[in-house]
Amino acid sequence: MKKALLLLSIFLVQTIYSQSYKKSEPFTHTYSIVARDSVTGEMGVAVQSHWFSVGTTVAYGEAGVGVVATQSLVNPMYGPKGLALMKQGLSAQQALDALTQNDSGQMYRQVGMLNAKGEVAAHTGSDCIDMAGDRQGKNFSVQANMMLNNTVWDAMATAFETTKGTLAERILASLKAAENEKGDIRGKQSAAILIVSGTATGNSWEDRLMDLRVEDHENPLEELERLMKIHKAYDYMNKGDLAMEDGDSKEAEHLYLQAQNLFPENLEMKYWYAVNLLNNKEFDKASPILKSIFKEDTNWQLLLPRLVKSKLLVISEKDLKRLMKL
Repeated sequence: MKKALLLLSIFLVQTIYSQSYKKSEPFTHTYSIVARDSVTGEMGVAVQSHWFSVGTTVAYGEAGVGVVATQSLVNPMYGPKGLALMKQGLSAQQALDALTQNDSGQMYRQVGMLNAKGEVAAHTGSDCIDMAGDRQGKNFSVQANMMLNNTVWDAMATAFETTKGTLAERILASLKAAENEKGDIRGKQSAAILIVSGTATGNSWEDRLMDLRVEDHENPLEELERLMKIHKAYDYMNKGDLAMEDGDSKEAEHLYLQAQNLFPENLEMKYWYAVNLLNNKEFDKASPILKSIFKEDTNWQLLLPRLVKSKLLVISEKDLKRLMKL
């Protein structure tokens, strides 16, 4: 079995480097983390750099397989090919070794890999621009190059190990720790986070749990954190929609309220919360909420009869008329 895997890895690696990428390697010098939640099995990869749209080049992941961060003088092939090798059964270290041993530019590469078992591997090439380094721990690897200080990767590791919360929250804490150590010597521009399920369902829309990118921003981590909060709110909204579709208006009301608490200025979240109050026969509670929404945008009022037609709003003709006069 091991021999077969080795032969397969050699074949795949030869395929990779028969398609040379050297002519267009971007200078994505940066800091990143690959990590796994030991409880849920979720895996994540996140990155920040002074480079436009860093997430499109550095971060790769597949549910049930693993995650990869490939950076420095980056060869993006490490992402999809690294995942392919781990999917075939190679460990993170075996996959990374197979790639670096056949890469004439490996001295410029920096890569972090993690598989669904939580096994990690990292490579910091000898010619990566200082300050450069990496550190591994249980279920994670952090790596950084072209940093202002050589304290970045240790700070990232400590933050991930000591922060409580979801995988996304712990990963964000790690990125913030890097920035607190002054991060990239050039400054900051873009950031990204990708989280996938530990077990694949075969449905990509279910397996990819979070995929957020800040392509160009003066404070990319602050913007990424804002997007993560909105993502959480809309996750409640999506679950509320499913409850509404199933006819469980009480559960939908609860979920929409959770979303509204996270993003109170969002009219849509207030609206669907109010709609579910109506479905739960709480007209007096819903009416002032809807009135405040209609005052800001009358289109939400025009939507009400359409919801009745679609049977997403169950209300008497009399009460509908009252709402249309608010």
